[in-house]
Amino acid sequence: LFKEAMTEVGLESPRSGVARTLDQAWHIAEEIGRFPIFIRPSFTLGGSGAGTVFTPDEFEEKVAWGLRESPVHTVLIEESLIGWKEYELEVMRDAADNFVVVCTIENLDAMGVHTGDSITVAPAQTLTDKEYQRLRDQARLVMRAVGVETGGSNVQFAVDPASGRVIIIEMNPRVSRSSALASKATGFPIAKFAAKVAVGYTLDELKNDITRQTVAAFEPSIDYVVVKIPRWAFEKFPGVDRELGPQMKSVGEVMSMGRTFKEALQKGVRGLEIGRDGLGPVVRDENGDLKGFPPGTDLHELLHTPNRDRLFAVYEVLKRGEDAATVCQLTGYDPWFVAQIQEIVAFEKSITTLDAATMLRAKRMGFSDGQLARVANERMASGKWQVTNDESSDTKHTIRNTQYSEADIRALRIGLGILPSYHQVDTCAAEFVAHTPYLYSSYESESEAEPTDRPKILILGGGPNRIGQGIEFDYCCVHASYALQEMGFETVMVNCNPETVSTDYDTSDRLYFEPLTLEDVLNIYQREDGGPQTIDGVTGNPQSASPVLGVIVQYGGQTPLNLAAGLQRAGVPILGTQPAAIELAEDRDSFSALLERLEIPAPDHGIARNTTQAVEIAARIGYPVVVRPSYVLGGRAMAVVDDESSLRGYMAEVIHIASELPANAGGLAVLIDRFLEDAYEVDVDAICDGERLVIGGILQHIEEAGIHSGDSACVLPPYKISGYHLSIIREYTEKLGLALGVRGLMNVQYAIKDDVVYVLEVNPRASRTVPFVSKATGVPLAKLAAQVMAGKSLADVGLTVEPPVRGFFVKEAVLPWKKFTGIDTVLGPEMRSTGEVMGHAPGFGHAFIKSQLGAGFRLPSEGGVLITVNDYDKGAAVKLARDFQRMGFTLYATQGTGTLIEMVGIPVTILDKATATTGEGVYTTLDAMRDDKIHLIINTPLGPDSRTDGVKIRRLATRMEIPLITTLSAAQAAVSGIRSLGQMELTVKSLQAHYGAG
Repeated sequence: LFKEAMTEVGLESPRSGVARTLDQAWHIAEEIGRFPIFIRPSFTLGGSGAGTVFTPDEFEEKVAWGLRESPVHTVLIEESLIGWKEYELEVMRDAADNFVVVCTIENLDAMGVHTGDSITVAPAQTLTDKEYQRLRDQARLVMRAVGVETGGSNVQFAVDPASGRVIIIEMNPRVSRSSALASKATGFPIAKFAAKVAVGYTLDELKNDITRQTVAAFEPSIDYVVVKIPRWAFEKFPGVDRELGPQMKSVGEVMSMGRTFKEALQKGVRGLEIGRDGLGPVVRDENGDLKGFPPGTDLHELLHTPNRDRLFAVYEVLKRGEDAATVCQLTGYDPWFVAQIQEIVAFEKSITTLDAATMLRAKRMGFSDGQLARVANERMASGKWQVTNDESSDTKHTIRNTQYSEADIRALRIGLGILPSYHQVDTCAAEFVAHTPYLYSSYESESEAEPTDRPKILILGGGPNRIGQGIEFDYCCVHASYALQEMGFETVMVNCNPETVSTDYDTSDRLYFEPLTLEDVLNIYQREDGGPQTIDGVTGNPQSASPVLGVIVQYGGQTPLNLAAGLQRAGVPILGTQPAAIELAEDRDSFSALLERLEIPAPDHGIARNTTQAVEIAARIGYPVVVRPSYVLGGRAMAVVDDESSLRGYMAEVIHIASELPANAGGLAVLIDRFLEDAYEVDVDAICDGERLVIGGILQHIEEAGIHSGDSACVLPPYKISGYHLSIIREYTEKLGLALGVRGLMNVQYAIKDDVVYVLEVNPRASRTVPFVSKATGVPLAKLAAQVMAGKSLADVGLTVEPPVRGFFVKEAVLPWKKFTGIDTVLGPEMRSTGEVMGHAPGFGHAFIKSQLGAGFRLPSEGGVLITVNDYDKGAAVKLARDFQRMGFTLYATQGTGTLIEMVGIPVTILDKATATTGEGVYTTLDAMRDDKIHLIINTPLGPDSRTDGVKIRRLATRMEIPLITTLSAAQAAVSGIRSLGQMELTVKSLQAHYGAG
């Protein structure tokens, strides 16, 4: 239909056809006549199921995968335009046919990489005005042809760099992820205006919030460059294919703004929080191989194949003198972009001193203080450094002659009078006065939107989304801003994530769209504070009085926590719980001493800084043990280790984590705890004002110990914990909060085993469960805690008792298995979920079913159930089998599990293992799955043999979208949910009605 519509208005779309069967797909491929061929499932997001087929051999597999992914069992078979340039236009239309181009976006990567995985630039940098007008006219024709009466759309174009031929790739007649980027890049709120034109307004009737004079029918004009860089989480999925293609794999993104592409690109790189201070070489392992790639991989392979490190490979090959034309040919990058990166490289190689002129030029190219320190140290080591008069003069910021630190460069820069200027995002390139202070930094001569003299509080956001740190923390930041504004404070938000509400220009009084690094945050603080006119060369302590009352670091996850100590050393007041208390909770030796003093049990543990120490501690504690580095979030590199050999392997692998740790971590420290098998885990969120602690909610994990809390389903209130144990949990939580001096939010994780309540860890900050608990109880914990941090008591904010919970609320994790095909889907201590959902009902079973439906996990009410569990779980598997059999399910099992089920008289079909040799009479679990006999799988692996067999089952289950459960506790919850659904239909009630009824 889209192709026909394009033909009717004289526009060209790729040669393609729609297939519902494999035969139809082959027929269309033959008509196209050449490979590669692009396959796109209908009605999916994020490129799910999409793929580029390079040879006929892989055609059938990828078509079958696409048909399964499409909810209407339809795929588009399309000619591939790999290597062409890709542009997007974010456009809007109203009922009166007013049409505006909100923003042009150019992909740095050529066609073949999903736009969500590509570095993108706004406005488009390599379009001539004539070419832009042609794309603009075509975008308008597309909207009319598709029938977009009102609202925003995203139109994607492919342009042949050789001939200039333009093809319409696709259009999305809705807001998209690019709409968020375009809105933040221009200050034009696409979703807001789309909602208004949908109910009848026209664009010329809607006032621009920022200028308050112009109307939405005026197209935004921007006098800066915006760069978006995706952030991936491949380290969470060992063995996953890291090649980028048409199926999106990134889990977040960072956006940066600068006066030039070079400045914005470098700001974006340091905003990613991947251990980089700007452009630099590809990271290598201890053997000198490119980290994360097969041994022997060279830089040219990284240039040719789209991947996470391609940008850094471009930098490195240009630095070693390779020809820019070769880089363009291998990467498909436009020559203009390669020339820009080459200018950064050439300037960096020319730096032999840091006089005022060199420093200013470096800052205008986006070089960070830390990056300049690194460059200076490299030059000094090679004997190519010249000490300037500025550096050796007798001032407070004299540079040491050994190694330059970031603080040294900062002191030198400030001493030279080189400070950032701040400019407004005003939608109109300064043609009209902007009334909303939405700011970004550069190094020009004048600043805009000077700070006010109102009492103000800085809130640090979480930076780019990642696994373990996502919109849960942004929720907290936004609620903090609202709460503090109600108290009369001016709120100043600092963040660089275009996907979040915290970076809306109307969330806070002032918004700085800047990387969350110590340098950038200190610059903002000192600007709002009145300026850093005098600075101590070592610590950077501001000497002026502070109209900034303080900075909130508790709400943005690990990102602001990593900055807290450095900010405090620089004299920045930290509101709420102090960094010392946060560090005490993270330092296992100090924390253990505190627990001993408070007489609170904890699992046997130790802290190791090398392999020898780790082996000694584990031998004392006894295997299995839980190991994890300190100062990380989301279970980063956390694992359960069963023996000494595995522990030695873990210690060898975890060394690279040291580069991700904050400066105050003091190097790599691995926490080793006794693993409490078969324990119940519990999360508690609470608020403390220094004198009183009130629990906000107690959540019980549905999965047993060993599954990260972010990946485990949780239920509020706890449904299998005695009142006795709950009273102990409440007592311990209060003791810990008061002893740590918590002021604000606190999260405590417990495990209950053999009637003993153990403390696993304490986080004196916001946790990812705060939004869930707040919605379940109707009490805005983040908002109240922000008021407590600003000076109020719990009595003042009206929270003196633990809120009651009516009904059941179940949180379920959303896991990205489809995006990372080929990996084992078994859950463990390292978090892998990218989001979560909530189910609410009067009973646990219905609440659990709703949570599964919300996560796209449709439990069957009939059909076949495959049960294949490890030896320790076989006894419990018999009870599960009986429950499923009584509900009318047909049972299948592997030999060991099936024999035990048969012994108790339950009918079951025994299947051969997935690893069984094919032959006459062999019918495996995989065969039954492919024959559509299996509609639910319960598989609990343990040990190498079980895991090998289970991996094949779990991978095929993911591809065939068969619900898969890997823990017995979750299986029991599923039984409860399916049984409840058979007894009574689901009902729906809004949260407003739920709380209003009470």
